[in-house]
Amino acid sequence: MVSPELSHQYSPMAKPHVRNKTHPCLTDGFLFLGGAFFALLIVWSFSSLLNSAPRFDSTPLSEAKATSEARSPGCAANLRYDPPDETFYDDQELSYSIEKKIEDWDEKRKRWLKLHPSFAAGARERVVLVTGSQPKPCKNPIGDHLLLRFFKNKVDYCRIHGYDIFYNNVLLNPKMNSFWAKLPVVKAAMLAHPEAEWIWWVDSDAAFTDMEFKLPLERYRNHNVVVHGWPKLIYEAKSWTSLNAGVFLIRNCQWSMDFMDTWANMGPIGADYAKWGQVQRSTFKDKIFPESDDQAALIYLLYTEKDKYYDNIYLEGEFYFEGYWLEIVPTYDNITGRYMEIERRVRTLRRRHAEKVSESYAAQREQYLKEAGNGRGSWRRPFITHFTGCQPCSGDHNQMYSGETCWSGMVKALNFADNQVLRKYGFVHPDLRDSSLVSPVPFDFPDDGPWG
Repeated sequence: MVSPELSHQYSPMAKPHVRNKTHPCLTDGFLFLGGAFFALLIVWSFSSLLNSAPRFDSTPLSEAKATSEARSPGCAANLRYDPPDETFYDDQELSYSIEKKIEDWDEKRKRWLKLHPSFAAGARERVVLVTGSQPKPCKNPIGDHLLLRFFKNKVDYCRIHGYDIFYNNVLLNPKMNSFWAKLPVVKAAMLAHPEAEWIWWVDSDAAFTDMEFKLPLERYRNHNVVVHGWPKLIYEAKSWTSLNAGVFLIRNCQWSMDFMDTWANMGPIGADYAKWGQVQRSTFKDKIFPESDDQAALIYLLYTEKDKYYDNIYLEGEFYFEGYWLEIVPTYDNITGRYMEIERRVRTLRRRHAEKVSESYAAQREQYLKEAGNGRGSWRRPFITHFTGCQPCSGDHNQMYSGETCWSGMVKALNFADNQVLRKYGFVHPDLRDSSLVSPVPFDFPDDGPWG
């Protein structure tokens, strides 16, 4: 900026004293050249000042540029940035296989996060849900349809709460089939997602039936594995049903890597696989399968090496981390009625809102659910309804109930959950037994209706 004095001096309104008369064209030319020279002088002065000013940022320009690129606007992770620095992924010895050990995983993961700073925020709360099914079409005529709906249910839940999800339908290790197939997938997911603190396995036949409830991760801060179970049934009753390994949460850390190595070696890849089946059946008298299975193996490790594993494994029994469908499905109608009663009294809870702010309404609802209880006998929505004993793909099922009971129960559970989702989109299933029927949701709450 030119000072007021200089500005006045070169103003076209000013008439400077001229000693000698010159040609008008020459005078204008000299004035133009002089003004241009002065402007260049000012630009040069400012440029020199900027270039000579001391830098208070000691970060090399290349590193500063990389850090700038790594950051993403707002709080979002930068999905388009992966620096050229070497990480564990560049190690040619790295193997995703369940049969190969991973060493120093905590340090490797820590370094990856350091090189990807945009993922650091929220890393402790980040969850990846993993699930899957068989690689071939189902034998049961409605099996593929049911699996699709179970998958949709999980996608809905993850979208609402901001979790990533991975669906696998191939055997990552041909030996590890049936109930053992989950362990190779979980380990591969840990390596594929160093940004996630937790990997959450959920069986294909388990449905989220409380779409608002969010994992209480703070409760598990001192543990590395979370599974639905009861200590008394493990250490006193020595029961094969003392926990359910169809749904578990595992921390993405070295301890978990080592634990999964031990757990997996009791399966088909282990040298003593046949022996482990006999040991498990002799220990747990109610075990059904003659061969070693993942659930019996997990219980056995807890039972025989309590000092080593118990403090690191959280046995969640306070709510339906996963719940037995046969005792849950008949309660849906009563639960729906109780939630409707709350919403009739509290208009803010029946207010229409965007799906993205669903967690806000879940938090508001909690104060009205204090008397609902948890687990059996509760009128709170069950978090996860697990169709243990029903096999929607093969069509096999436990002989204590009919297959029709399994399939109708699944439809009812999935519609119960779907109503909680569809409501944000302006519709609802008027009959939980019929998936094809939907009705528009009126502006305010009606007198009755299955709202889920």
